[in-house]
Amino acid sequence: MTVEGEARLREELNHLKTVVRPRVIADIATAREHGDLKENAEYHAAREEQGFTEGRIKEIEGKLSDSQVIDVKSMPATGKVVFGTTVTLYNVDTEDTVTYQIVGDDEADVKVKKISYASPIAKAIIGKEEGDEVAVKIPSGEAVYEIEKVQYL
Repeated sequence: MTVEGEARLREELNHLKTVVRPRVIADIATAREHGDLKENAEYHAAREEQGFTEGRIKEIEGKLSDSQVIDVKSMPATGKVVFGTTVTLYNVDTEDTVTYQIVGDDEADVKVKKISYASPIAKAIIGKEEGDEVAVKIPSGEAVYEIEKVQYL
């Protein structure tokens, strides 16, 4: 994962542990004070939220412990497409230009021009260099892109 992706996950983990978890515990305590737990909707809702919160905490901790953080800014700018680089592609057929950053699955968001390293476009361009042309299989057939620029941002 990228440095930014790790920072976002650590921020979310901190928020879950310091804000959400204590609030949920307080909600459970308040709901218990209302008496009969069998028919107490507040109690059941708070317990369900606690389960989701604890599950997300475990998921994030697992991802952080299993992942390798790559700081692309510290890599030598060779013009080669690698994980973390920002790549400008020119579609040879449509003459459109698009720029993407290649990131991990958790960070991928096409709306902000971040694509997963496992996406068809990323798989096709990783390992290539500026000036190379690559063919990418798309639902309507195949698209040919020229790698215009590779940035180590």
